[in-house]
Amino acid sequence: MLKTASHSAASGVPAHAAQHALIGDGAFVGQLMESLSIPVFVLDRDARVMIWNRACEQLTGVPASEIIGTGEHWRSFYEHRRPTLADLVLQNRTEDVRQIMPRTAQPGSSTGLCLESWFDMPRAGRRRYLAADATPIYDAHGNLSAVVETLRDLTDEKMAQVALEQLATRDGLTGLANRRCFDDTLHAEWSRALRQAQPLSLLMVDVDNFKAYNDANGHLGGDECLKRIARAVASEMRANDLVARYGGEEFAVILPNQSLKGAAIVAERIRCRVEALQLPSTAPTRHVTVSIGAATAIAGPDNNASQLVATADAALYRAKHLGRNRISLPLSEAA
Repeated sequence: MLKTASHSAASGVPAHAAQHALIGDGAFVGQLMESLSIPVFVLDRDARVMIWNRACEQLTGVPASEIIGTGEHWRSFYEHRRPTLADLVLQNRTEDVRQIMPRTAQPGSSTGLCLESWFDMPRAGRRRYLAADATPIYDAHGNLSAVVETLRDLTDEKMAQVALEQLATRDGLTGLANRRCFDDTLHAEWSRALRQAQPLSLLMVDVDNFKAYNDANGHLGGDECLKRIARAVASEMRANDLVARYGGEEFAVILPNQSLKGAAIVAERIRCRVEALQLPSTAPTRHVTVSIGAATAIAGPDNNASQLVATADAALYRAKHLGRNRISLPLSEAA
């Protein structure tokens, strides 16, 4: 997240004059920076490190004695050379931020920059999510003399946010995508298929005779059965496919840019993999099996994603009606 850092004088004294007074008293500035609990470093006009406070040492794992007077500060944050926010302010390159730091949002003005992003932190040993602010310091004549960059470690907050987002999109039992995530992904993939004139396939997978299995093995046994089937289905997916728990004992698989023939092949692999689990069942098949309905559509103005779901559901119903433990295609394709 990138935004402009605003600056104004707190009194009648011009801001650049007040900053010059502070920067001119090196001892005072050094003591002030060292007393701060937030990580701070300062670059001079030549992009050499003037100040690297104790909190910055603790965050980066790089001692001040190693970095002061050098232009190697980037090594504390990145594996490969790239400018920090302070460098961009020094170089008056605020408009280049989106190209250099693609995870940021809109570029700010020439007065300063703020962003939140992941940093490699090679010396600290693990990536950290930091909020960084870079502020220019001007001398009495209005010339840029230094840039101060402050840092805040927001890793714990970011990880908590990620965990909450996962809770909102993942099924708590199986770890698969949940119904909400399925709906969002299906509509996004439909839109993409429409733009690119590509096929979009869908599989509806239902566990056969699951109620009988649940009654015989209890809810814990039923839950374990669903988890094992979920892993079996997920193991057949490509990187851009999505498998979701659609509801109860039913799963849905989105197969972007996949023909009906290809979808049928995936469906048969899933059917065989679940059967190979050999989960004991009281059903006539003796083992837990699945029935699968497949459907494919070329997205267009005369159809929609809901119709694709309805077609796959109808195929699944036929697979159940024909005896279970099988795949079924739309009638027009199966004929």
